[in-house]
Amino acid sequence: METAGVKNNAEKLMPILAFTLVFSIMNASMFNVVMPVISKEFAITPSQVSWLLTGYMIVYAVGSVTYGKLADKYRLKDLLTFGLIFFALGSVVGLVANEYWMIVLGRILQASGAAVVPATAMIIPVRYFSPEKRGRALGTVAAALALGTALAPIVAGLVTSLINWRFLFLLSLIPLLMLPLFRKYLDNHRGAAQKIDFLGGILLGVSVALLLISISLANVWFMIGGVVTLILFIIRILTAAEPFIQPNLFINKKYSFGLLITALATVLSFTMPFVTPQFLAGLNNLSPAIIGLIMFPAAIISAFMGRRGGKLADEKGNSFLVYTAISLSFTCFLLLSIFVGSSPYVILFLLIFGNLGQTFMQIAISNTISSTLAKEQIGVGMGLMSLLNFISGAMTTSVIGKLLDAKETTIHFNPFALHGGAYLYSNIFFSLAILAAIIVGIYYFAFSSFGGKTGMKAKLKDRKSSSTTA
Repeated sequence: METAGVKNNAEKLMPILAFTLVFSIMNASMFNVVMPVISKEFAITPSQVSWLLTGYMIVYAVGSVTYGKLADKYRLKDLLTFGLIFFALGSVVGLVANEYWMIVLGRILQASGAAVVPATAMIIPVRYFSPEKRGRALGTVAAALALGTALAPIVAGLVTSLINWRFLFLLSLIPLLMLPLFRKYLDNHRGAAQKIDFLGGILLGVSVALLLISISLANVWFMIGGVVTLILFIIRILTAAEPFIQPNLFINKKYSFGLLITALATVLSFTMPFVTPQFLAGLNNLSPAIIGLIMFPAAIISAFMGRRGGKLADEKGNSFLVYTAISLSFTCFLLLSIFVGSSPYVILFLLIFGNLGQTFMQIAISNTISSTLAKEQIGVGMGLMSLLNFISGAMTTSVIGKLLDAKETTIHFNPFALHGGAYLYSNIFFSLAILAAIIVGIYYFAFSSFGGKTGMKAKLKDRKSSSTTA
């Protein structure tokens, strides 16, 4: 049962968290729109400019699980203080940068601080809300993510058109305004005293970075280095007294399947906002401002539907929401594979299905995974979910960036694709439709009985899982 004080703080924390999330997501995604501009300004290829997102995601990924791990020991309000200050520091570096490597450095510094936000967004709903109310809280988180995604292209387009894209870095200073409120309403909860396995964390970070660099540069030596450090990390967590990630987390099969689905679903959610500005600029010759306007309606509709998705998860179960999400995503990608290169108004309409699918999927999977974790595993367990989310996202943008370097192809997977010059993009979207079908099959196999129950039975099962599952 929630105490009155905790419940009251929970309700106050959600709008503060949502506001911070909006700017965090804007910061991560608004550079998607201006990447064609940056690529032209610095005379670099799509795979090179993708490091604005890939480099950010590498640090974001490792940082999210690190902050989640630290949240099991330190006060969340202190971690937020540290993170938001570094977020602002990276913004200043990016603003004054006059070379591409300095811009990437600014993004990396931003990520080292901003990674505290997704960790917090996963911990607060689980720590402050009971299982039967958690879907609505996660719906608020998803709505904030969608709103940030909606505003990002509009803001990026306007700032780029009216001033200069470098001033996008200034927006990341705004979350500092929320810091006093976080410190006021977050409790002083600390976990049990424990040592932090910094060696394990370093090995994990190095492994992730090397593997992603190997993809971006197509370098086998980086790949080998990544595999070796990953093996060393596995050995470390199996032998250390207090490992960075507890191996017994993965004994929980439902949690492990949840992580797999998270990684695959992230491919869907990262590819569309990364590829869409590229083909709207390359095929439709649209400016960043117009691209932002085309992408805005789908994202803002998803933002308004986020809380509705959370209510559906609470009332009808996570499985219902997952199947709805996958149906929407599959429809979007299949139709995009046919109509990519067509009128921007057609693309605007189709993006609505994809954005809604992504928002609903995030709510359902986060709710499902949180229900498989014991209370003492929440921080690192949800942090690991964020880790895989961003690792998958970074790998996706690296791979897609390399594919886009090819410019065009005569091979087309979808025989109904309408525009010959758009076959490369059509193939990407057709592959995503197939992946959506695979995801729903894996979910059905792993969670059909676990997540399909509705009403009070589902709530009682979630409550029992959250308190007893190891």
